[in-house]
Amino acid sequence: MNQVSRRDLVALALGLTFASWLVVRAAYGELAALRWWLPVPVGLLALAEAGAARSLAARLAAQRERRLLPGRGPVEPLLVARLVVLAQASAYVGAVLTGVWAGVLLHTVPALDRLTAARGDTVTAVLGVVLAVALTVAALWLEHVCKVPLDDDDPPGGIRA
Repeated sequence: MNQVSRRDLVALALGLTFASWLVVRAAYGELAALRWWLPVPVGLLALAEAGAARSLAARLAAQRERRLLPGRGPVEPLLVARLVVLAQASAYVGAVLTGVWAGVLLHTVPALDRLTAARGDTVTAVLGVVLAVALTVAALWLEHVCKVPLDDDDPPGGIRA
């Protein structure tokens, strides 16, 4: 399994920033109000993945040192494989949402003087960008924690889960 390319994530976020800016610019008056709590589930997912990364890192470190944590058995390889898939998918979702919220932000910040709705939408967009970046970072950390040292016969750049 290959690692998520940071370059691909940045390109995806930048491309979607431009695309969402175009859409928001064309249809801002018809969009529903952006409430501050809309990006909160993304933040909760980021917290969950960061917690999973922290917990898994401790369990794997203990397992590598041949000691088990109290009340815990060895880490199941299938669990690690599933977490890698979750982390990679979440990294892409975080990049997509970063781009979308950044596009909204690109439209609302210059409109703060002229549009009353822009103030609340700017707060939501800033929160959205921050939480989407947090999701991407947590997902990349979880992916990193799931790495298993490669053997000599494994392909370069791969992850063994």
